[in-house]
Amino acid sequence: MAISNNVNSAIIAGQFGLQQSFDGMTQSALNIAQRTAQQDVAQNGPGDLLASASLRGLSTVSDLLPSGGDSLTSDLLSMQLYSMNALASAKVIDVANDTVGKIIDTIA
Repeated sequence: MAISNNVNSAIIAGQFGLQQSFDGMTQSALNIAQRTAQQDVAQNGPGDLLASASLRGLSTVSDLLPSGGDSLTSDLLSMQLYSMNALASAKVIDVANDTVGKIIDTIA
């Protein structure tokens, strides 16, 4: 029974690690996209395509959006870190799966 609990714990830990990694990667990607969009508007301006009312609406929406992280470098490093964590968590799940297979083969 102890082996079964350890394998289940490893699978749960691996799944939790994958979910945390994906959540972190999503947040980092959002920060990068937001920062890029803000820089584009700051450098190029909104152009003549938007009316004054649209600009006020966009300003209001922009104020409601969460601000990006500390820096683009920080977000890119976070993406890399979360990617490595996802790979490690996937490896934990893979090893636990192999262990269950070996236990089944041994018992059978």
